[in-house]
Amino acid sequence: MRNRRFIRIGATDARGADTTSRDTTHGVAYSVQLKNRHNDPAMPSRLSPRLLKIVEALPLRDGISVLEIGCGPGAMAREMASRVGRGRVLGIDRSDRAIAQAEAGSVEQIRSGTLRFVRVAVEDFVLNPDEARFDLAVAVRVGVLDGRYPDREREALRRIADALVPGSKLYIDGGDGLVNKPLQTDQYRGRS
Repeated sequence: MRNRRFIRIGATDARGADTTSRDTTHGVAYSVQLKNRHNDPAMPSRLSPRLLKIVEALPLRDGISVLEIGCGPGAMAREMASRVGRGRVLGIDRSDRAIAQAEAGSVEQIRSGTLRFVRVAVEDFVLNPDEARFDLAVAVRVGVLDGRYPDREREALRRIADALVPGSKLYIDGGDGLVNKPLQTDQYRGRS
């Protein structure tokens, strides 16, 4: 495979940083947008078509409360928050960097109270004593829920069940589409 060659063409963002380059690998120049969101925590990421399809498949409505597990930089959490009206969305992730990016890109929704982020692994997650349980949970490509670590998965499912109203559902996407996983709360809730 040939190395790709890029030349800068001078487009800049609001801070004056270069945001485009030209690919000249095969002697044909065409513009490409540079991906800055991984380098700049204040740069909100756009929702991919795959994540948009997941959001559209969820039973979101005005007033619903959603727990997103493994929220990453917060793009899906922001989209869900825009669809829950007077509801709320909590995004959790084990990564400090992901939470910093999510918070930086969600200032308005955080200020409005619709969206919040917490840095915590799902297997360690506990609701605040004054916080109401969630109506549904969603996890997209979360390793602890993919079956490779049964003990950690059981603990994660227990923590999720404790955070949801009875009869709620956990929606999981491991890359092969969204799966509705009903939680039998008696099976997981309150066990150590």
